[in-house]
Amino acid sequence: MKNLIFRNVDIYDGLGSDPYVSDIAIDDGYICSVDTSIPGKSLKEIDATGLAICPGFIDIHGHSDYYLLINPSAEAKVKQGITTEVGGNCGYSAAPIGGIEFQFRQSLYKEQFDLELSFKTLEDYLKRIEKQGIALNYVPLIGHNTIRASVMGGSASPCNQKQLLEMEKLVDEGMRQGAFGLSTGLVYAPANFAESSELVSLCKIAANRGGFFATHMRSEGDLLIESIEEVLNISKQANIPIQISHLKTAGEKNWNKLDAAFEIIEEYRNDGHDVTCDRYPYIASNTHLSALLSEWAQEGLLDEKIKRLSKKETRKRLISELSKKRKTDKDWNNILISRVLTKKNKDAEGKTLFQLAKEKSKKPAEVTLDLLIEEKLNVEIIIFMMNEANMRRILKKDYTMVGSDAGALTHNPPLGVGKPHPRNFGTFPQVLGSLVVKEKLMTMSEAIRKMTSLPCSRLGIKDRGKIAPRMRADLVLFDPKKIQDKSTYENPMVYPEGIKMVLVNGVVVVEDGVHTGATPGIPLKKFLV
Repeated sequence: MKNLIFRNVDIYDGLGSDPYVSDIAIDDGYICSVDTSIPGKSLKEIDATGLAICPGFIDIHGHSDYYLLINPSAEAKVKQGITTEVGGNCGYSAAPIGGIEFQFRQSLYKEQFDLELSFKTLEDYLKRIEKQGIALNYVPLIGHNTIRASVMGGSASPCNQKQLLEMEKLVDEGMRQGAFGLSTGLVYAPANFAESSELVSLCKIAANRGGFFATHMRSEGDLLIESIEEVLNISKQANIPIQISHLKTAGEKNWNKLDAAFEIIEEYRNDGHDVTCDRYPYIASNTHLSALLSEWAQEGLLDEKIKRLSKKETRKRLISELSKKRKTDKDWNNILISRVLTKKNKDAEGKTLFQLAKEKSKKPAEVTLDLLIEEKLNVEIIIFMMNEANMRRILKKDYTMVGSDAGALTHNPPLGVGKPHPRNFGTFPQVLGSLVVKEKLMTMSEAIRKMTSLPCSRLGIKDRGKIAPRMRADLVLFDPKKIQDKSTYENPMVYPEGIKMVLVNGVVVVEDGVHTGATPGIPLKKFLV
């Protein structure tokens, strides 16, 4: 007897094929049959007439590494149909980690979430999440920012040979323990101080073990073209596949650069280089308030940075620099305060820097520095800086996948606080409901391909991402007429509609929009045989 049979369901196979009506039988965590009128009985049968089923969504760009330790149920992920997340993106991973960076993270998460960090190696991190249970599968990347901070702290200096060897050792260790590749966030300290040659060396280590390179580039605005050229050149020198994270044209004066960006990417692809991208379906980004600061101000450890912001001379310089970069009220009104750490500044959440400055009768640049000091740099912001048409053009490219750039939140504290970006709760339904069903930007089959088989191909995962016998039963049952993102910037912690059921490894995790409490997810490991 089989565990579950879906009858008369519209099947989207994940490969971009046209949908067809059939039955699907699930047994022991796998799809065991796909056929019309599957004979026999099962423990549970579902008449899915009028509903659609597809492989579980692969979030190619996630940030749930620590969140899974705090919230293994991962409601905001699985309730939108995500069954596998790629973590460790933008250069930040839970492991491998060591040195002053481990001490900093241990102190931060103990204070903020009462979370004890009992691991330094990737192997120990994966064992921990596997032992506690998680609701979705987890794919690890090695974070360049994390390993650089582990070896060099907040130093702005180029790495010396000894430091490079230490970082190479950490990358090799992480790859041998199951990582799928290396990620970096070149806009964030301390990675922003790294030279290209450092990245080439580390990427070569990852490439030797079959990994890929996921990169948040140095610039996604003023130096967009130069940044694309840099990371593609790194990829070429290291002979490693590259994933350009959340491709965008940031800032109105840079919106016209998209054609040039496409031209460079596609020239590399036509020359045989393995280049792909990901993107979320929103025009606002989400980052740390400290990212607004000039590079020189980001050097050093936390206490050094705060001291620098408080010092009269450097404060005056920073206010001048911030004011020159954002000259108009509109520039500051496009920056929304998403989350703060202390109760003192809770009323700032949901307000723009312009609004907060007006309330305090100060310049927005002054308010920015005050907030960073009072919150010990722990402030998240949402920046409205992208173009709707460009976002759609990027998502439509056949080499672009869907990635949330978000963590596994929930609507309850301690993670369900502030005004998080809607992408945390609605990325995949936003694509399917708004861009596919309402706008007809692409077909449902093509959108699902971008969420399933395409990211599996990038990752080298062969037993997920499509509907066929002997594939893992990671599945999403949804109503194509009702699926939609319900979260907004004003009210972001709202789960989507239209997701009827989500299975992870054959176990029902979401049923009729309700989390079952099941945690059947597993850490996935990549080893080069």
